[in-house]
Amino acid sequence: MERSMRVPFYVLAIFLLLSDPFAVINANSEGDALFAFRRAVKDPNNVLQSWDPTLVDPCTWFHVTCDDDKRVTRLDLGHAKLSGHLVPELGKLQRLQFLELYKNDLKGPIPKELGDLKNLVSLGLYQNNLTGSIPATLSNLSNIKFLRLNSNMLTGRIPRELTKLGNLKILDLSNNDLCGTFPTSGSFSKFSEQSFKNNTRLKGPELMGFVRYDTGESCK
Repeated sequence: MERSMRVPFYVLAIFLLLSDPFAVINANSEGDALFAFRRAVKDPNNVLQSWDPTLVDPCTWFHVTCDDDKRVTRLDLGHAKLSGHLVPELGKLQRLQFLELYKNDLKGPIPKELGDLKNLVSLGLYQNNLTGSIPATLSNLSNIKFLRLNSNMLTGRIPRELTKLGNLKILDLSNNDLCGTFPTSGSFSKFSEQSFKNNTRLKGPELMGFVRYDTGESCK
């Protein structure tokens, strides 16, 4: 009797797996990507305590939001007192729309793989301790509206490729150590100098049609 009662459960499990195997695979791969980030940070307040890699998908984890297909759409970990670094695996969250990791103590570079997040609407990495240059690959974020990288320790030139981000509404690169000039063409034409303030090595706006500030001087 006991054996016959187990059969429907196994049949149902097999049916669910066969009906949408890609959903299971995607959920598992996105869980792996998030857990790679979990391993890369210290979490003194245990805000990531619910991130159990043995679960079928990460949609029940705190601070993670999924759509109806169990694909991750939001990661909300602002002001969570995390320390550590970002990981390239975050670029595998293909339906991610909001990546909010502001006001933590994240160090190291911004992975170029974040440019693979084609559905991203908001990238909030402000008030951390990120270093290195702004990846030109962020110009692939065609849906992005809010790009806030202010109050870090980013260096180098502002990638001119970012001016093609036609949906960009909010840009804040202030309070870093960027150098060269800031673009004034494309989507950057609507932003004032406030978006670039307190970068002591920035020489001012790029003068289109005149002698440009970027004359090949060292800028790292």
